[in-house]
Amino acid sequence: MRIEEGFQQTPYTEGHPYHTDPVLPILLKRLLPSDALVEIEGDLSHFGNEVTTTLRSVNKLTGAPKLVQYDNWGRRVDDLQTTEGWRRMKALWQMEGIIGIFYERKHQQHSRIHGFAKILLAMGDSQSVDCPLSMTDGSARVLELLGTSALKQDIYPRLISRDPEVAFTAGQWMTERPGGSDVSHTETVAMPAPGDTGTSNSSPYGPTYTLDGFKWFSSATDSDVALALARTGSASEGSRALSLFLIPLRFPLIREPGAPRPSAITNRIFVHRLKDKFGTVAVPTAELSLEGSEAYLLGQPGQGVKLITPVLNITRVHSATASVGNLRRCLAIATAYSQVRAIKGGSQLLQDTPLHVAELAKVSLVYRALVHMLFGTVALLGRVECGVATEDETHRLRLLTPAVKAFAAEKACTAMEECMAALGGAGYMTETELGRMIQDALVEKIWEGTITVLSLDVVRAASDRAVLDSFVAWVNSVSASYNPELEVDSTLGAPLDILRSALDDLTAAYAAPIPPLVPRPALFLLSHVACGAFLLEHAVWACKTNAATRRIDVDVLKRWMEEGGVTQAVQDVRRARQTQLQRLQEDREVVYGTDARAVNVSSRL
Repeated sequence: MRIEEGFQQTPYTEGHPYHTDPVLPILLKRLLPSDALVEIEGDLSHFGNEVTTTLRSVNKLTGAPKLVQYDNWGRRVDDLQTTEGWRRMKALWQMEGIIGIFYERKHQQHSRIHGFAKILLAMGDSQSVDCPLSMTDGSARVLELLGTSALKQDIYPRLISRDPEVAFTAGQWMTERPGGSDVSHTETVAMPAPGDTGTSNSSPYGPTYTLDGFKWFSSATDSDVALALARTGSASEGSRALSLFLIPLRFPLIREPGAPRPSAITNRIFVHRLKDKFGTVAVPTAELSLEGSEAYLLGQPGQGVKLITPVLNITRVHSATASVGNLRRCLAIATAYSQVRAIKGGSQLLQDTPLHVAELAKVSLVYRALVHMLFGTVALLGRVECGVATEDETHRLRLLTPAVKAFAAEKACTAMEECMAALGGAGYMTETELGRMIQDALVEKIWEGTITVLSLDVVRAASDRAVLDSFVAWVNSVSASYNPELEVDSTLGAPLDILRSALDDLTAAYAAPIPPLVPRPALFLLSHVACGAFLLEHAVWACKTNAATRRIDVDVLKRWMEEGGVTQAVQDVRRARQTQLQRLQEDREVVYGTDARAVNVSSRL
């Protein structure tokens, strides 16, 4: 039989990423003022067409970068060669106003919602190009807050530009060999440049320093500038001696449009090698050495960790969007496939098979919960940046930022695997891109802090009682907004009881002293509760406004509280709180064996 003969599977069609999304359109209707909604929906409709046509085509042209360290005469050149698809993808995102939308602030605090909605729609078709753009976003915020007038005139406009001919991207160089996420062991040393007075008048861009060190993970090595931490005090001072610097990757930094791009060695930045990664292969991540590289001090010496915090917070929201965005497309593919794939001798579609649809419903439940938590956090970020947030909202953002990044990474990857399985053998084929998206999404469990590291960050945030109290007060307020008269078909009494009980366990989990195994399950409980509160907030609105989706919104809330894992999260926290020191020693024996050298197991975090 020839391949053209016999059964031919009908190809699936994903559809418009915005118009077919089960969550985003109705959520934006609640979050946005009517005038902003009209404009933003128009842009999302346009952009959705670009995603399914232009971006999807360019995506296929994107591949791994290449490093040529020496030319044919043996001269060191460090020529970093990225693919045409990668360069075009960055240009497309820049022309679409990512990152510009965030800082043009046409819709004020709602501009964050607008921009992140576009990222969500494009993520699955963009080969992790948001990695450098997320750091560009964070760098723009730092310069907006700290930059000299010259930096705000020369560099900041390029970071937010929609013109690819002049637009800059930025890297973030923190990770070094000794410490990983622990920057207190940073080895890079910064010294005032010869002849520099160390005053703000020494350079239009700030005090000039020379940096010497080695950066172990430099994502976006093809960028134009980078933010980096370097030591301006003694090693014994740890992170208190770290300062924040802006590093030009090439000189001249400002060039005429179309001018050849110099090598990074023009600022004595030498690329040791490109990382050979499991996923995000198109992102040029490198090991590089700084050997007397020129850099400009941002803010006050010794304040580097504090001053780079806006970058970390912004990139963590981008990371969460990457997790949810990849899940969005995986779910869209699995749903579309179910509408064309027949079983039982071709007599029944998967969409008419209850067992199959039930599994897709579980994935959709996770996606819906994550979208609500993500955009609830994004809305807070926009309000804080525009100076219209209350103190309680600022506190909630501090708590939710690390939580949503960790929770989205944990939940999305597992759900994406279910989408792959929903296509059977076809899902395992590279043509669907499900495997590529899963590989790319897995980095979100590590990038900008592992889940364990982020759980400890939540502990630090919750140690300020006002922060945790603000979150608890918000959940109680949302719960109190529920009126039984708003019910559609089913009672929400039991789900709300679960939410209130879980909130009590959450408060107890963060009461000092916190046992050593509590932070991670507590983060998951916090995230489950947050998702429940955001879903309840939306369900109440849907019922009050008689929204067409109100029955689904109520059912999703009910399912999340009863089937989404809240009860298990409560049990995990309770178990961790009751853990004795003997359990910690037993953990060691399970991992390392009974012959492992005995150590003192502390109850401290």
